[in-house]
Amino acid sequence: MIISQLADLLAAVAGGKALQAATIVGSTFVLEDAATLLAAMQVASGALSLPLALGSLYAGIVLGDLGLYGLGWLSARHAWAMRLVPRRRRDLGHQWVSRRIFPLVMVSRFVPGLRLPTYTTLGFLRAPLGQFALSAIFATLIWTSGLFFISLKLGAVMARYLGAWRWAGLGVFLVVLVVVGRIATRLYNKRTMP
Repeated sequence: MIISQLADLLAAVAGGKALQAATIVGSTFVLEDAATLLAAMQVASGALSLPLALGSLYAGIVLGDLGLYGLGWLSARHAWAMRLVPRRRRDLGHQWVSRRIFPLVMVSRFVPGLRLPTYTTLGFLRAPLGQFALSAIFATLIWTSGLFFISLKLGAVMARYLGAWRWAGLGVFLVVLVVVGRIATRLYNKRTMP
């Protein structure tokens, strides 16, 4: 299981702060929410410092967001993309997303499965990078901080009551997050569709 492997990796690099930070940053590229939960549980157990965990999470998540934007930006430079989306449509799309960057980023941060298509589309349509970066940082601070501190409290409770089984509790919490996100998406889609 990826979560236990990440936990083992964090435990193995427990002595080196740079290695811990690199492990957390790298793990955000694999499973962002799982990395957040795992880092919080490591802080709860005393194996990781709070500033290092949060700073590494913020850095990794924002770098990943900028990377998705960059992928979209790079794809727009290829001939196949120019054939698929004519110049006029790209210009209209650019105008539309440029006025809505902040709400688009906020919604995609909180609804599972929307970040990849939204951020690459924003890059493809050349939404202003500065506005995107600030929106991504703000959304990350809200989402990651909330999830981290909930997980920190939950991690302390799980460590106290579940002991070695706390990793199973972490898995259940991840499943609950995904299910709640999917339910919220379905409810939102039903509400917005005619």
